[in-house]
Amino acid sequence: MRYCKKCSGLIYCLIITTMLFLSSSAAPASAGEVSVLLLEIEGGISPAQVHLLEDALEQAGDDDHDLLLLKLDTPGGLGTSMREMVKLIMNSDIPVCVWVGPEGAHAASAGTFITASAQVAAMAPGTSIGAASPVSSSGDDLPETMSRKVTGDMVSLIKGIARKRGRNVEWYVKSVQDGISVDAQDAVTLNIVDFLALSVEDFLEQLGARGFLVAGNKVKFLKDEVLTVKYEPGLRYLVLSWLLDPQIAYFFILGGMLGLFFELSHPGTILPGVLGAFCLVTGLYAMSVLPTNAAGLLLLLLGAVLFVLEIFIVSYGLLSLGAVISLFIGSLVLFREGSPGLPLGTILGTVLTFAAFAGIIVYLVAKSQISKSGVGLQGMVGLDGEVIELRGERMKVRVRGEIWNAEADDKIFYEPGTAIKVIDSRGLTLIVLKKI
Repeated sequence: MRYCKKCSGLIYCLIITTMLFLSSSAAPASAGEVSVLLLEIEGGISPAQVHLLEDALEQAGDDDHDLLLLKLDTPGGLGTSMREMVKLIMNSDIPVCVWVGPEGAHAASAGTFITASAQVAAMAPGTSIGAASPVSSSGDDLPETMSRKVTGDMVSLIKGIARKRGRNVEWYVKSVQDGISVDAQDAVTLNIVDFLALSVEDFLEQLGARGFLVAGNKVKFLKDEVLTVKYEPGLRYLVLSWLLDPQIAYFFILGGMLGLFFELSHPGTILPGVLGAFCLVTGLYAMSVLPTNAAGLLLLLLGAVLFVLEIFIVSYGLLSLGAVISLFIGSLVLFREGSPGLPLGTILGTVLTFAAFAGIIVYLVAKSQISKSGVGLQGMVGLDGEVIELRGERMKVRVRGEIWNAEADDKIFYEPGTAIKVIDSRGLTLIVLKKI
Protein backbone atom coordinates (compact mmCIF):
# COMPACT_ATOMS: atom_id res chain seq x y z
CA MET A 1 0.00 0.00 0.00
CA ARG A 2 2.88 2.33 0.82
CA TYR A 3 4.45 1.47 -2.55
CA CYS A 4 1.24 2.38 -4.35
CA LYS A 5 1.11 5.74 -2.60
CA LYS A 6 4.66 6.48 -3.72
CA CYS A 7 3.84 5.48 -7.30
CA SER A 8 0.69 7.55 -7.36
CA GLY A 9 2.61 10.55 -6.01
CA LEU A 10 5.29 10.15 -8.68
CA ILE A 11 2.68 9.84 -11.43
CA TYR A 12 0.90 12.95 -10.13
CA CYS A 13 4.16 14.94 -10.25
CA LEU A 14 4.85 13.78 -13.82
CA ILE A 15 1.36 14.81 -14.92
CA ILE A 16 1.71 18.26 -13.34
CA THR A 17 5.16 18.73 -14.90
CA THR A 18 3.90 17.72 -18.36
CA MET A 19 0.92 20.08 -18.14
CA LEU A 20 3.16 22.96 -17.09
CA PHE A 21 5.54 22.25 -19.98
CA LEU A 22 2.74 22.11 -22.53
CA SER A 23 1.10 25.25 -21.20
CA SER A 24 4.39 27.13 -21.24
CA SER A 25 5.17 26.12 -24.84
CA ALA A 26 1.78 27.18 -26.22
CA ALA A 27 0.45 29.58 -23.63
CA PRO A 28 -0.88 32.98 -24.57
CA ALA A 29 1.73 35.68 -24.30
CA SER A 30 1.46 38.18 -21.49
CA ALA A 31 0.31 41.71 -22.24
CA GLY A 32 2.76 43.66 -24.36
CA GLU A 33 5.03 40.66 -24.86
CA VAL A 34 4.40 40.16 -28.59
CA SER A 35 5.78 43.08 -30.61
CA VAL A 36 5.13 43.13 -34.37
CA LEU A 37 6.97 45.27 -36.91
CA LEU A 38 4.75 45.97 -39.93
CA LEU A 39 6.50 46.48 -43.29
CA GLU A 40 4.56 47.49 -46.41
CA ILE A 41 5.99 46.40 -49.78
CA GLU A 42 4.21 47.71 -52.85
CA GLY A 43 5.17 47.86 -56.51
CA GLY A 44 7.86 45.99 -58.40
CA ILE A 45 10.52 43.93 -56.65
CA SER A 46 13.96 45.48 -57.18
CA PRO A 47 17.21 45.97 -55.22
CA ALA A 48 15.44 48.80 -53.35
CA GLN A 49 13.01 46.29 -51.79
CA VAL A 50 15.93 44.06 -50.84
CA HIS A 51 17.55 46.96 -48.96
CA LEU A 52 14.19 47.78 -47.38
CA LEU A 53 13.74 44.23 -46.07
CA GLU A 54 17.32 44.16 -44.79
CA ASP A 55 16.79 47.42 -42.90
CA ALA A 56 13.46 46.23 -41.48
CA LEU A 57 14.95 42.94 -40.24
CA GLU A 58 17.82 44.87 -38.68
CA GLN A 59 15.42 47.21 -36.90
CA ALA A 60 13.29 44.27 -35.78
CA GLY A 61 16.37 42.72 -34.19
CA ASP A 62 17.61 45.97 -32.62
CA ASP A 63 14.20 46.83 -31.15
CA ASP A 64 13.48 43.25 -29.96
CA HIS A 65 10.37 42.73 -32.09
CA ASP A 66 8.99 39.19 -32.03
CA LEU A 67 7.62 39.17 -35.55
CA LEU A 68 8.03 40.94 -38.89
CA LEU A 69 4.80 41.16 -40.90
CA LEU A 70 5.00 41.98 -44.61
CA LYS A 71 1.94 43.66 -46.13
CA LEU A 72 2.48 42.66 -49.74
CA ASP A 73 1.08 43.97 -53.03
CA THR A 74 3.36 43.40 -56.02
CA PRO A 75 3.12 42.52 -59.71
CA GLY A 76 6.55 40.85 -59.51
CA GLY A 77 9.99 42.08 -60.43
CA LEU A 78 13.59 41.00 -60.76
CA GLY A 79 14.40 37.36 -60.12
CA THR A 80 17.74 38.15 -58.49
CA SER A 81 16.11 40.58 -56.04
CA MET A 82 13.37 38.06 -55.28
CA ARG A 83 15.98 35.42 -54.46
CA GLU A 84 17.73 37.80 -52.08
CA MET A 85 14.45 38.51 -50.29
CA VAL A 86 13.55 34.82 -50.06
CA LYS A 87 17.00 34.11 -48.65
CA LEU A 88 16.58 36.83 -46.03
CA ILE A 89 13.13 35.54 -45.01
CA MET A 90 14.10 31.86 -44.86
CA ASN A 91 17.26 32.51 -42.84
CA SER A 92 15.89 35.17 -40.50
CA ASP A 93 16.12 34.61 -36.75
CA ILE A 94 12.92 36.66 -36.44
CA PRO A 95 9.75 35.00 -37.82
CA VAL A 96 8.53 36.64 -41.03
CA CYS A 97 4.85 36.45 -42.03
CA VAL A 98 3.11 37.73 -45.17
CA TRP A 99 -0.36 39.18 -45.62
CA VAL A 100 -1.39 39.88 -49.22
CA GLY A 101 -3.70 42.84 -49.00
CA PRO A 102 -5.75 44.94 -49.02
CA GLU A 103 -8.58 43.78 -51.28
CA GLY A 104 -7.55 44.09 -54.92
CA ALA A 105 -3.87 43.46 -54.17
CA HIS A 106 -1.90 40.60 -55.67
CA ALA A 107 1.26 38.60 -55.09
CA ALA A 108 2.18 37.84 -58.68
CA SER A 109 5.38 36.42 -60.14
CA ALA A 110 8.17 37.22 -57.64
CA GLY A 111 5.49 37.94 -55.01
CA THR A 112 4.46 34.27 -55.21
CA PHE A 113 7.91 33.17 -54.08
CA ILE A 114 7.99 35.72 -51.26
CA THR A 115 4.56 34.63 -50.02
CA ALA A 116 5.54 30.96 -50.16
CA SER A 117 8.68 31.61 -48.09
CA ALA A 118 6.80 33.16 -45.15
CA GLN A 119 6.39 31.18 -41.94
CA VAL A 120 2.68 32.11 -41.97
CA ALA A 121 0.94 33.44 -45.09
CA ALA A 122 -2.56 34.84 -45.48
CA MET A 123 -4.54 36.76 -48.09
CA ALA A 124 -7.37 39.24 -48.03
CA PRO A 125 -10.57 38.36 -49.92
CA GLY A 126 -10.46 39.69 -53.46
CA THR A 127 -6.71 39.22 -53.83
CA SER A 128 -4.78 36.82 -56.08
CA ILE A 129 -1.52 34.90 -56.21
CA GLY A 130 0.43 33.14 -58.98
CA ALA A 131 1.54 33.85 -62.56
CA ALA A 132 5.12 33.09 -61.57
CA SER A 133 6.45 32.13 -65.00
CA PRO A 134 9.80 33.85 -65.70
CA VAL A 135 9.93 36.51 -68.42
CA SER A 136 12.53 38.99 -69.63
CA SER A 137 13.07 42.35 -67.94
CA SER A 138 10.94 44.01 -70.64
CA GLY A 139 8.06 41.57 -70.04
CA ASP A 140 8.60 39.53 -73.23
CA ASP A 141 8.96 35.75 -73.36
CA LEU A 142 12.45 34.33 -73.03
CA PRO A 143 14.09 32.41 -75.89
CA GLU A 144 13.25 28.70 -75.79
CA THR A 145 16.57 27.40 -74.45
CA MET A 146 16.94 30.17 -71.90
CA SER A 147 13.30 29.74 -70.85
CA ARG A 148 13.86 26.03 -70.09
CA LYS A 149 16.92 26.81 -67.99
CA VAL A 150 15.36 29.64 -66.02
CA THR A 151 12.05 27.83 -65.52
CA GLY A 152 13.81 24.70 -64.28
CA ASP A 153 15.83 26.77 -61.83
CA MET A 154 12.73 28.60 -60.57
CA VAL A 155 10.79 25.33 -60.21
CA SER A 156 13.51 23.79 -58.05
CA LEU A 157 13.59 26.93 -55.89
CA ILE A 158 9.84 27.09 -55.29
CA LYS A 159 9.68 23.33 -54.66
CA GLY A 160 12.17 23.67 -51.85
CA ILE A 161 10.36 26.68 -50.38
CA ALA A 162 6.91 25.03 -50.48
CA ARG A 163 8.20 21.79 -48.94
CA LYS A 164 9.99 23.68 -46.20
CA ARG A 165 6.79 25.54 -45.28
CA GLY A 166 4.46 22.53 -45.75
CA ARG A 167 2.44 24.06 -48.58
CA ASN A 168 1.01 22.75 -51.87
CA VAL A 169 4.16 21.91 -53.84
CA GLU A 170 2.26 20.80 -56.96
CA TRP A 171 0.37 24.07 -57.31
CA TYR A 172 3.44 26.24 -56.78
CA VAL A 173 5.26 24.28 -59.49
CA LYS A 174 2.35 24.83 -61.89
CA SER A 175 2.36 28.54 -61.12
CA VAL A 176 5.92 28.67 -62.48
CA GLN A 177 5.57 26.22 -65.35
CA ASP A 178 2.08 27.19 -66.57
CA GLY A 179 1.70 30.70 -65.13
CA ILE A 180 -1.59 29.88 -63.34
CA SER A 181 -3.17 32.16 -60.71
CA VAL A 182 -5.90 31.69 -58.08
CA ASP A 183 -7.92 33.97 -55.85
CA ALA A 184 -7.66 34.09 -52.07
CA GLN A 185 -10.48 31.62 -51.33
CA ASP A 186 -9.01 28.96 -53.61
CA ALA A 187 -5.54 29.66 -52.24
CA VAL A 188 -6.71 28.68 -48.75
CA THR A 189 -8.60 25.62 -50.01
CA LEU A 190 -5.57 24.38 -51.98
CA ASN A 191 -3.15 24.96 -49.06
CA ILE A 192 -1.30 27.68 -50.96
CA VAL A 193 -1.64 30.06 -48.00
CA ASP A 194 -2.78 29.39 -44.46
CA PHE A 195 -5.96 31.44 -44.03
CA LEU A 196 -8.04 34.46 -45.08
CA ALA A 197 -7.67 37.75 -43.20
CA LEU A 198 -9.68 40.91 -43.81
CA SER A 199 -7.03 43.25 -42.44
CA VAL A 200 -3.73 43.38 -40.59
CA GLU A 201 -5.63 43.37 -37.30
CA ASP A 202 -7.65 40.33 -38.39
CA PHE A 203 -4.44 38.58 -39.48
CA LEU A 204 -2.80 39.14 -36.08
CA GLU A 205 -5.93 38.02 -34.22
CA GLN A 206 -6.06 34.73 -36.15
CA LEU A 207 -2.29 34.31 -35.88
CA GLY A 208 -2.50 34.75 -32.12
CA ALA A 209 -5.11 32.00 -31.89
CA ARG A 210 -3.10 29.66 -34.15
CA GLY A 211 0.32 30.55 -32.75
CA PHE A 212 3.69 30.91 -34.46
CA LEU A 213 7.11 29.46 -33.78
CA VAL A 214 9.78 31.46 -32.01
CA ALA A 215 13.06 29.60 -31.36
CA GLY A 216 11.20 26.29 -31.64
CA ASN A 217 8.44 27.27 -29.18
CA LYS A 218 4.87 27.95 -30.23
CA VAL A 219 3.71 31.37 -29.06
CA LYS A 220 0.06 32.33 -28.83
CA PHE A 221 -1.41 35.66 -27.88
CA LEU A 222 -4.69 37.51 -27.64
CA LYS A 223 -5.75 40.41 -29.83
CA ASP A 224 -5.19 42.97 -27.07
CA GLU A 225 -1.79 41.54 -26.19
CA VAL A 226 0.09 42.59 -29.32
CA LEU A 227 1.89 45.85 -30.07
CA THR A 228 2.15 46.74 -33.79
CA VAL A 229 4.81 49.20 -34.95
CA LYS A 230 4.82 50.38 -38.57
CA TYR A 231 8.22 50.52 -40.25
CA GLU A 232 8.83 53.90 -41.87
CA PRO A 233 11.17 53.80 -44.90
CA GLY A 234 13.85 56.47 -45.04
CA LEU A 235 14.70 58.86 -47.85
CA ARG A 236 17.14 56.31 -49.25
CA TYR A 237 14.36 53.85 -50.03
CA LEU A 238 11.98 56.50 -51.36
CA VAL A 239 14.60 57.62 -53.88
CA LEU A 240 15.81 54.16 -54.88
CA SER A 241 12.33 52.63 -55.10
CA TRP A 242 11.51 55.11 -57.88
CA LEU A 243 14.85 54.92 -59.64
CA LEU A 244 14.98 51.12 -59.52
CA ASP A 245 11.47 50.34 -60.64
CA PRO A 246 11.93 47.77 -63.47
CA GLN A 247 10.04 49.90 -65.99
CA ILE A 248 11.94 53.05 -65.04
CA ALA A 249 15.19 51.06 -65.17
CA TYR A 250 14.38 49.91 -68.70
CA PHE A 251 13.99 53.52 -69.83
CA PHE A 252 17.20 54.41 -68.01
CA ILE A 253 19.08 51.82 -70.08
CA LEU A 254 17.64 53.13 -73.34
CA GLY A 255 18.17 56.76 -72.31
CA GLY A 256 21.75 56.03 -71.30
CA MET A 257 22.63 54.46 -74.64
CA LEU A 258 20.88 57.25 -76.56
CA GLY A 259 22.63 59.96 -74.55
CA LEU A 260 26.09 58.48 -75.06
CA PHE A 261 25.41 57.96 -78.77
CA PHE A 262 24.33 61.60 -79.18
CA GLU A 263 27.40 62.83 -77.28
CA LEU A 264 29.77 60.74 -79.40
CA SER A 265 28.13 61.85 -82.64
CA HIS A 266 28.01 65.52 -81.57
CA PRO A 267 31.04 66.13 -79.32
CA GLY A 268 30.81 69.05 -76.96
CA THR A 269 27.05 69.04 -76.36
CA ILE A 270 27.84 67.83 -72.80
CA LEU A 271 24.30 67.38 -71.42
CA PRO A 272 23.47 64.16 -73.36
CA GLY A 273 26.77 62.63 -72.30
CA VAL A 274 26.27 63.50 -68.63
CA LEU A 275 22.71 62.17 -68.57
CA GLY A 276 23.67 59.14 -70.64
CA ALA A 277 26.47 58.07 -68.29
CA PHE A 278 24.31 58.53 -65.19
CA CYS A 279 21.30 56.73 -66.69
CA LEU A 280 23.39 53.82 -67.95
CA VAL A 281 25.05 53.14 -64.60
CA THR A 282 21.76 53.49 -62.71
CA GLY A 283 19.94 51.28 -65.20
CA LEU A 284 22.56 48.54 -65.01
CA TYR A 285 22.27 48.60 -61.21
CA ALA A 286 18.48 48.44 -61.34
CA MET A 287 18.66 45.47 -63.70
CA SER A 288 21.08 43.77 -61.26
CA VAL A 289 23.77 43.69 -63.94
CA LEU A 290 25.95 45.73 -61.61
CA PRO A 291 26.14 44.78 -57.92
CA THR A 292 25.32 47.40 -55.32
CA ASN A 293 28.92 48.19 -54.37
CA ALA A 294 30.09 48.48 -57.98
CA ALA A 295 27.17 50.72 -59.00
CA GLY A 296 27.61 53.03 -56.02
CA LEU A 297 31.34 53.30 -56.58
CA LEU A 298 30.93 54.02 -60.31
CA LEU A 299 28.42 56.79 -59.58
CA LEU A 300 30.80 58.35 -57.05
CA LEU A 301 33.65 58.19 -59.56
CA LEU A 302 31.41 59.66 -62.26
CA GLY A 303 30.58 62.55 -59.94
CA ALA A 304 34.27 63.17 -59.24
CA VAL A 305 35.14 63.12 -62.96
CA LEU A 306 32.33 65.56 -63.78
CA PHE A 307 33.56 67.94 -61.09
CA VAL A 308 37.07 67.88 -62.58
CA LEU A 309 35.75 68.40 -66.11
CA GLU A 310 33.79 71.44 -64.92
CA ILE A 311 37.11 73.18 -64.29
CA PHE A 312 38.32 72.67 -67.86
CA ILE A 313 35.09 72.76 -69.88
CA VAL A 314 32.59 75.60 -69.92
CA SER A 315 29.26 73.84 -69.32
CA TYR A 316 27.55 76.61 -67.36
CA GLY A 317 26.85 74.29 -64.44
CA LEU A 318 25.55 71.22 -66.32
CA LEU A 319 28.57 69.11 -65.39
CA SER A 320 28.36 70.23 -61.77
CA LEU A 321 24.64 69.43 -61.61
CA GLY A 322 25.31 65.95 -62.98
CA ALA A 323 28.15 65.52 -60.49
CA VAL A 324 25.98 66.44 -57.50
CA ILE A 325 23.21 64.05 -58.58
CA SER A 326 25.73 61.24 -59.17
CA LEU A 327 27.37 61.77 -55.78
CA PHE A 328 24.02 61.80 -53.99
CA ILE A 329 22.59 58.69 -55.68
CA GLY A 330 25.94 56.88 -55.47
CA SER A 331 26.17 57.58 -51.74
CA LEU A 332 22.62 56.31 -51.17
CA VAL A 333 23.36 53.13 -53.11
CA LEU A 334 26.75 52.43 -51.54
CA PHE A 335 26.14 53.41 -47.93
CA ARG A 336 23.18 52.27 -45.85
CA GLU A 337 21.62 54.64 -43.34
CA GLY A 338 22.58 54.22 -39.71
CA SER A 339 25.04 51.73 -38.25
CA PRO A 340 27.21 50.38 -39.78
CA GLY A 341 26.54 52.73 -42.69
CA LEU A 342 26.43 56.50 -42.92
CA PRO A 343 23.69 58.75 -41.50
CA LEU A 344 21.68 60.56 -44.13
CA GLY A 345 22.80 63.87 -42.64
CA THR A 346 26.43 63.01 -43.36
CA ILE A 347 25.63 62.17 -46.99
CA LEU A 348 23.60 65.35 -47.49
CA GLY A 349 26.26 67.49 -45.80
CA THR A 350 29.02 66.09 -47.98
CA VAL A 351 27.07 66.43 -51.22
CA LEU A 352 25.95 69.97 -50.40
CA THR A 353 29.55 70.95 -49.62
CA PHE A 354 30.65 69.69 -53.03
CA ALA A 355 27.68 71.48 -54.60
CA ALA A 356 28.68 74.75 -52.96
CA PHE A 357 32.27 74.32 -54.14
CA ALA A 358 31.07 73.62 -57.68
CA GLY A 359 28.74 76.60 -57.54
CA ILE A 360 31.67 78.88 -56.72
CA ILE A 361 33.64 77.51 -59.66
CA VAL A 362 30.70 77.94 -62.03
CA TYR A 363 30.19 81.50 -60.81
CA LEU A 364 33.83 82.42 -61.35
CA VAL A 365 33.91 80.82 -64.80
CA ALA A 366 30.65 82.49 -65.81
CA LYS A 367 31.93 85.83 -64.56
CA SER A 368 35.06 85.36 -66.61
CA GLN A 369 33.04 84.48 -69.71
CA ILE A 370 30.81 87.52 -69.26
CA SER A 371 33.80 89.81 -68.98
CA LYS A 372 35.26 88.33 -72.14
CA SER A 373 31.99 88.56 -74.04
CA GLY A 374 32.01 92.30 -73.46
CA VAL A 375 34.98 92.52 -75.83
CA GLY A 376 33.18 90.44 -78.48
CA LEU A 377 34.76 87.74 -80.58
CA GLN A 378 37.91 89.81 -80.74
CA GLY A 379 38.44 88.72 -77.13
CA MET A 380 39.24 85.26 -78.44
CA VAL A 381 42.10 86.42 -80.63
CA GLY A 382 45.33 84.83 -79.46
CA LEU A 383 43.66 81.84 -77.79
CA ASP A 384 44.79 78.32 -78.59
CA GLY A 385 42.47 75.57 -79.69
CA GLU A 386 42.13 72.28 -81.54
CA VAL A 387 40.42 71.10 -84.71
CA ILE A 388 37.75 68.53 -83.77
CA GLU A 389 35.92 67.99 -87.08
CA LEU A 390 36.47 68.43 -90.81
CA ARG A 391 33.61 67.95 -93.25
CA GLY A 392 34.41 68.98 -96.77
CA GLU A 393 35.33 72.64 -96.51
CA ARG A 394 33.74 73.10 -93.11
CA MET A 395 35.97 72.98 -90.07
CA LYS A 396 34.99 72.97 -86.39
CA VAL A 397 37.41 73.86 -83.61
CA ARG A 398 37.28 73.78 -79.83
CA VAL A 399 38.53 76.95 -78.18
CA ARG A 400 38.17 77.70 -74.46
CA GLY A 401 35.90 74.64 -74.12
CA GLU A 402 33.52 76.01 -76.78
CA ILE A 403 32.91 74.72 -80.29
CA TRP A 404 33.11 77.19 -83.20
CA ASN A 405 33.02 77.18 -86.98
CA ALA A 406 36.43 78.11 -88.32
CA GLU A 407 38.36 78.92 -91.48
CA ALA A 408 42.09 78.78 -92.03
CA ASP A 409 43.75 82.03 -92.94
CA ASP A 410 45.93 80.23 -95.50
CA LYS A 411 42.86 78.46 -97.01
CA ILE A 412 44.17 75.08 -95.90
CA PHE A 413 41.88 72.65 -94.12
CA TYR A 414 43.47 71.06 -91.05
CA GLU A 415 42.87 67.49 -89.96
CA PRO A 416 41.10 66.78 -86.61
CA GLY A 417 43.55 66.97 -83.72
CA THR A 418 45.59 69.81 -85.24
CA ALA A 419 46.55 72.53 -82.74
CA ILE A 420 45.51 76.01 -83.92
CA LYS A 421 45.58 79.64 -82.77
CA VAL A 422 42.81 82.20 -83.30
CA ILE A 423 44.03 85.26 -85.23
CA ASP A 424 40.75 86.94 -86.19
CA SER A 425 36.99 86.50 -86.55
CA ARG A 426 34.46 87.03 -89.30
CA GLY A 427 30.86 87.07 -88.11
CA LEU A 428 30.50 83.93 -85.99
CA THR A 429 33.40 82.21 -87.72
CA LEU A 430 36.91 82.18 -86.29
CA ILE A 431 39.96 82.69 -88.50
CA VAL A 432 42.72 80.35 -87.36
CA LEU A 433 46.25 79.30 -88.20
CA LYS A 434 48.06 76.09 -87.50
CA LYS A 435 50.02 76.43 -84.31
CA ILE A 436 53.74 75.91 -84.76
